Amino acid sequence: MSINEKFIINLQGKSFVTYEGLLDLAHQKNLKSINVELVQTPSKENNMTAICKATAVTDKGTFIDYGDASPSSVNSKIQPHIIRMASTRAKARALRDLTNVGMTAIEEINLEADNEARDNPFESSAYVPNDFFNEPPTKRQLDTIKKLSDDLNRDIDLAALDKRSAGALISSLLEEKYKRN
Repeated sequence: MSINEKFIINLQGKSFVTYEGLLDLAHQKNLKSINVELVQTPSKENNMTAICKATAVTDKGTFIDYGDASPSSVNSKIQPHIIRMASTRAKARALRDLTNVGMTAIEEINLEADNEARDNPFESSAYVPNDFFNEPPTKRQLDTIKKLSDDLNRDIDLAALDKRSAGALISSLLEEKYKRN
């Protein structure tokens, strides 16, 4: 069994898996349960960092991992939902172990930080040339947007997108999808 290509997103030449894809593959591997425990509540003392522990169980074993989220590790639209993002990240990490998927889940990264990194290449190794984001969106970005917009029953004008706006739109659509679920 392998991950369905529709659950793979390519950003800046790197492939990322969606949480939805990990969950789909985990169900194929007889996922029995997945539970999340809030380990650290966000507070001023811990820089508003939430930490969650996820435990995924199959008939072949138990898989445990942790996920964190803080205002500096999520995009601005998700900041009010720090605990939910920490939970999603923890579940994604546990499901990556369960499914033996080595690629990072898209929910584990901050797309805004990646976009900001190109403005100051000395602060991050994620630097990309200034004109990279002005290029048309990739086929995989467009496919991801089409799938998410279909799932959410939203009409989206794909003609107006570039790589940057497509990445931001994917992040926004993912957030909307998780809010609904």
